[in-house]
Amino acid sequence: MTDKGSLSVAMIVKDEAENLPDCLRSVAFARQIVVVDSGSVDDTFRIASDFGCDVFNEPWRGFGKQKQFAVDQCREEWILVLDADERVPPETARVIRQMIDSRGDANGYSFPRKNFFRGRWIRHAGWWPDRVVRLFRRGQGRLTEAAVHEAVSVNGRVEILEAPLEHRTESDLGRIIRKIDRYSTLGAQQAFAEGRSCSIGSACLRAGFTFFQDYLLRGGFLDGSQGLTLAMTDAVNKFFKYAKLSELK
Repeated sequence: MTDKGSLSVAMIVKDEAENLPDCLRSVAFARQIVVVDSGSVDDTFRIASDFGCDVFNEPWRGFGKQKQFAVDQCREEWILVLDADERVPPETARVIRQMIDSRGDANGYSFPRKNFFRGRWIRHAGWWPDRVVRLFRRGQGRLTEAAVHEAVSVNGRVEILEAPLEHRTESDLGRIIRKIDRYSTLGAQQAFAEGRSCSIGSACLRAGFTFFQDYLLRGGFLDGSQGLTLAMTDAVNKFFKYAKLSELK
């Protein structure tokens, strides 16, 4: 695809030198790629600059606000929000090109997302199709300001696409634990700000039910050892979110 489409890609990154090259190559069909770095100490900034991205170094302001800053730097008619550990497969790139060239009346598009963990496509426990809105007309979509689990909100009609995005989830257990610590803190702070409360006993019950739901009710056991690990880490994350909420109270 040598003729680049009227598409800007908006990304936020920090220390993503391992993931970033494959991600950028998958969106080389875009006319503009905006990369907002929040203090990387690896080669992330250099990799993005060498690829020809519009690179900004901005202090961290939270997931939703940081991504919105990236969106605000986009100048093309269409904007695709992407994470560094995600990829746009060639067939999906063709569909995106068709959508932005068709001049239809939709203001946004959602994609199913294939999540890969330790080399396996996770198809159960709610991990597939994991539909996300990521493509929208400039001026017709914004990121929610949630501290965690931010999403794109679109004014107008959102069309459902079947072409998938691919997500290479974190596989290193040490980094997963650090991510759980960070996300559970943000989730607890958000719940506390909403006036919610919890006890340690309730946190234990929530964690137990989360594992039961993911691994048994939703079929996580069908995804082998990867499914077991993901069900357990989801339960641990749930426990610490609500235990930290109890601590805040």
